[in-house]
Amino acid sequence: MNTNADSWTETISAETPLFNLKLKELWRYRDLCYMFVKRDLVTQYKQTIMGPLWYIIQPLLTTAMFTVVFGRIVGVSTNGVPHVLFYLGSLTMWNYFSQCLMTNSSIFVNNQGIFGKVYFPRMIVPLSSIISNLIKFGLQFILFLVIYFYFFLKGADIYLNCYVLLLPILILITAGLSLGFSILFSAFTTKYRDLKHLLQFGIQLWMYATPIIYPLTNISEDKRWILFLNPMTSIVATFKYAFFGNEIFYWFYLLYSFIFMIILLFISIAIFNKIEKNFMDTV
Repeated sequence: MNTNADSWTETISAETPLFNLKLKELWRYRDLCYMFVKRDLVTQYKQTIMGPLWYIIQPLLTTAMFTVVFGRIVGVSTNGVPHVLFYLGSLTMWNYFSQCLMTNSSIFVNNQGIFGKVYFPRMIVPLSSIISNLIKFGLQFILFLVIYFYFFLKGADIYLNCYVLLLPILILITAGLSLGFSILFSAFTTKYRDLKHLLQFGIQLWMYATPIIYPLTNISEDKRWILFLNPMTSIVATFKYAFFGNEIFYWFYLLYSFIFMIILLFISIAIFNKIEKNFMDTV
């Protein structure tokens, strides 16, 4: 029997660096990632009448509610942008963040059956969720573009500018933030299951601390920095500035969101690598 270590194809060790990203392993298991993405897309609306159309119906219903409540009844200003377009544009970026965060917030609890039976890089699971939600984001973004150009051709007060080229960076930062926050939260839910209910409430409050239903120009200049402490603020504001041209944009705060994401990912990955070694004893 050959026991030469050079002939082994896999080495599993409990002693791994906390900041080990395991990029080679992630690439080797890319087929598994594809299977998880397919599972997420197929099972979410399986045995439903509308199926994948819910990816479009949900933001439309939310947009309609915001238009009636905040646009018509409360009368929140959107700086001349049609209410439907303003809210749908804001929700396009926010929904990607919130959906990724909610999906990955219970990684260990929801996948304990798989994690306890077979080895694979655990980071595959949250990454597959980020990708599957990116596909949903793509469908909602197409919907936004259709409505955007409808109002553009009607002569609405909106201006597309070169900052639209920042969209891939905005998506990257959003994905990184949702991945980092969800991994941190999933580490706590292994011991405290009821925290997932607190997360749902927290995301709702977080949305109102992000310029989703109002433009930043409605906030006095001396208080805007408080909102910009929220890393999602600059992302949503930049998106609206790129497509509408009437929002406030700061390179400094966009850079802040990017640096915040990098630090958050390093911390969350370190905690993830630590928790995955012994989480089966606590779930």
